[in-house]
Amino acid sequence: MSKIKDYIEKHKDRFVDELIDLLKIPSISADPSYSKDVLNCANAVAKSIKSAGADNVEICETAGYPVVYAEKIIDPNLPTVLIYGHYDVQPADPLDLWESGPFDPVIKATKTHPSGAIFARGACDDKGQFYMHVKAFELMNNLDKLTCNIKFMIEGEEEVGSENLSSFVKENKDKLQSDAILISDTGIIANDTPSITTGLKGLSYLEVEITGPNRDLHSGLYGGAVANPINILCEMISKMKNENNQIAIPGFYDKVQILSDEERADIARAPFSLKKYKQALDLSDIHGEKGFTTMERTGIRPTLDVNGIWGGYTGEGAKTVIPSKAFAKISMRLVPNQSDEEITQLFTDYFLKIAPKSVTVKVKPHHGGEPYVSPTDIPAYKAASLAMQTTYGKTPVPVRSGGSIPIVALFEKELGVKSILLGFGLDSDAIHSPNEHYGIFNYLKGIETISHFFQNYAELLSSK
Repeated sequence: MSKIKDYIEKHKDRFVDELIDLLKIPSISADPSYSKDVLNCANAVAKSIKSAGADNVEICETAGYPVVYAEKIIDPNLPTVLIYGHYDVQPADPLDLWESGPFDPVIKATKTHPSGAIFARGACDDKGQFYMHVKAFELMNNLDKLTCNIKFMIEGEEEVGSENLSSFVKENKDKLQSDAILISDTGIIANDTPSITTGLKGLSYLEVEITGPNRDLHSGLYGGAVANPINILCEMISKMKNENNQIAIPGFYDKVQILSDEERADIARAPFSLKKYKQALDLSDIHGEKGFTTMERTGIRPTLDVNGIWGGYTGEGAKTVIPSKAFAKISMRLVPNQSDEEITQLFTDYFLKIAPKSVTVKVKPHHGGEPYVSPTDIPAYKAASLAMQTTYGKTPVPVRSGGSIPIVALFEKELGVKSILLGFGLDSDAIHSPNEHYGIFNYLKGIETISHFFQNYAELLSSK
C-alpha cells in the first residue's frame, strides 16, 4: 500500500468526522436569516486549511459573504495549483421530505453507496468535495510529498450566483496567479466508471411577475371578465417551447455550437443505460428536444425550465379568488457561444411580446454565467486523467455536464488559466434536493486522486 493510501487509512475516521462538523453549519447564502452561520462556516473553513498546513490564510471581505483565501508556496519556481470551491449551500426546503435533519448529518448505506454515505445539505455540493482538497493538501504536506504550490479560494456565494467573486478575482489577479485551477463541484458517471467533466453549461436565471387587477378578486363576481394572472402566466410559459420541445424564443439557437457526427459519437461512448435512468427517477418515459439523445440533451443542448411558480391562495381549504399577481422563476442552461446577457435579453423581449394587454409584465434577471469547455490535451487534464487511472484502475471518460459553475468562464477570462473539473459526486446524490448525500467511498477516493494529481502535474510540467 502506498504512503498516500496508508495515510488515508490511518486518518479516514478523522477525515469523515471533520466533514460532518462542517456539514452541521447551516451556511445557506440565499436566506439572510442564516448570515451568522455563513460567516461561522467561513471561519471554520479558514481554520481547517490553516490546520492542514497553509502558511497564509485570510478571510477576505467582499460586498457579500467573504472569500477564504489560503496558500502554501514551497518554491516560486514550481507550478501553482489554485483550488476553488464554495462553503455555502442551498436552502434545505422542503424540510418534510428529509429522512433526517439536513444539518444533522447521518451515515447510511444506499444502493449506490453500499459502504455508506453522509446525508446532509452540502454533503456533495460542495462541502464534501472541496474538503477533499483540504485533506489531500494536508496529506501531501505532512508526508513531505507536496510538489506544487497550493492556493485556495473558497467562496460563500456560489449558490446565489457568485455575485461578488467577480470583483474579488479582478482585484486580486496577482494573488490568484496560478498554472491550473482545480475544481471539484461536478461528478463521475459511476463508482466503477470514472469520468472528468470537460464542459459546463452557462446560465440565465430570471424571475417573472404577471399583474392583472389591482387586488385579489372574487372568482364568481369577476371570473371570465378580467384576466387571471395565473392562467395568463401558464399560457405564456406554454409558448416558450414548440411541439418538438424546442425553445421558441426568436434567435435563441442562432449561436448554438453544432457538434459534428464524430463529436456526437464520442458522447455516445460514455456508458449510459436509459432503462436504469428511468428506473432511478421512477419515469415511464423520457422527455426532451426531438432529434437528440438523453446524454446530448443534458450535455450539449440548451434548455429552458420553470424552477418555481406561485400565486393566489395555496393554504388549507378553499378561497375562491382571482389573484392580482402570479410569479415564476425560470432558468435557461446555455451551451458554447451563447451569451447569458444576450439570452436574457432575447427572453425578456419575447416574454413581453407574447403578453396580452390585459396584464402587465416584469422580468427580473437574477444571475447568469457563460458556458465553459476544457481542453483534454493540456498538462492539467492529463495529470487528472493519470491520477484517476492510478486510483480507479481505469482511464476516465471525458463528459459534458448539464450543470453550471458560472464563475469558471470568468477565471479563464480574468486569470488566463484553464480549470480542470475533477468531481466525484454521483447523479443519485440528490444535490439541491431533500436527502442530499455523498458517498464515503467517493470522499476518500477523491482525497487519494487529488493527491496523485499534485504529483502528476509537477512531473508533467517538469518534463516539458
